[in-house]
Amino acid sequence: MKRKDYISWDEYFMGVAMLAARRSKDPNTQVGACIVSPDNIILSTGYNGFPKGCSDDEYPWEREGASTKYPFVVHAELNAILNSQGKSLKGAKIYVALFPCNECAKAIIQSGISEVIYLSDKYANTDSVLASKRMMDSAGVLYHQLKPAIQQITLDFTLCE
Repeated sequence: MKRKDYISWDEYFMGVAMLAARRSKDPNTQVGACIVSPDNIILSTGYNGFPKGCSDDEYPWEREGASTKYPFVVHAELNAILNSQGKSLKGAKIYVALFPCNECAKAIIQSGISEVIYLSDKYANTDSVLASKRMMDSAGVLYHQLKPAIQQITLDFTLCE
């Protein structure tokens, strides 16, 4: 008999997004994204961080004050789209920890991604997220919150010893 405790496709791809988030050096918010084809093939991943060539030791990580991270950080969704290196994303899904901001929503729509699956919508009432939802609704991009059947996925690097 096959095992019955395997994870769903949604849990798998969200797990990949959350693992990608672990690459972020942001001390406050780590976000990952995973773009998946209609055939459940991973097309790209990304996480929030500075652009290539911009040292994360030389740019600010602060959230408030005169010099903040906000003008410099590339969000996970945009990073995943850019990391796809021109692959067609038409009809793809993007899995992401946080509901996309308005700038990422524009890139999602323009890239042809047709569905957004997210874990948290903690900024739901901000102008940015309200604009995102308005644009995605107009463009026909579906979105829904993932309610996983499991609380966590544990990776054990000693399983292959």
